[in-house]
Amino acid sequence: TGPLRVIAVVFLVGFTWLLASSILGRDGSLLRHFFSGGNEEPTPEPKPRKYKCGLSAPCPQKHLAFRIVSGAANVIGPKICLEDKILVSSVKNNVGRGLNVALVNGVSGEVLDIKSFDMWAGDVADLLKYLRPLHEGTLVFVASFDDPATKLNDEARRLFEELGSTAVKELGFRDSWVFVGAKGIENKSPFEQRMKNNKNNNKYEGWPESLEMDGCVPLRAPLEN
Repeated sequence: TGPLRVIAVVFLVGFTWLLASSILGRDGSLLRHFFSGGNEEPTPEPKPRKYKCGLSAPCPQKHLAFRIVSGAANVIGPKICLEDKILVSSVKNNVGRGLNVALVNGVSGEVLDIKSFDMWAGDVADLLKYLRPLHEGTLVFVASFDDPATKLNDEARRLFEELGSTAVKELGFRDSWVFVGAKGIENKSPFEQRMKNNKNNNKYEGWPESLEMDGCVPLRAPLEN
């Protein structure tokens, strides 16, 4: 009877295993579902896709994606991103106190030049020489850092107004300013923000908060010969 009992036990164990596998599933998913009380973990929502320069939506064709961030006080430098390429940043070590400017061909999108102008201790003549000869259609990207306005004179402000700025007329000591304009623009630029230096509202001691602006700048059609 001993061998018969062993055979019976082996048969019972094997039958029980086959029955459990068919009911609960070989991967144990039904068993886990039973012990978890039927509550499945929710599927995590996909992260929102980011486009060029971190924009939440892609720019239309024949438009340039950009993001501009003004400097934070006199500590963190400004940043200018164009078509997913960083033109100006502290990491690139090409920021300066005052106005940080990038010139871009308004037809091709080619970066023409990048330069900073010290508006606290520098010479405004350098800025004037830079802005006066701009060619028709040149895009001008500007981000402030520390103080953008002390050395600005009437001509410098007028040149920025001709590029489409409305805030430069009132731009003052340690204001935050970001701006995108163009030589020969017919209307005022839609891409401009200014935060006034106000000791009662400043985020930093002596400086207002940093500004951030992004968008899509349309390219111009080539001029006909």
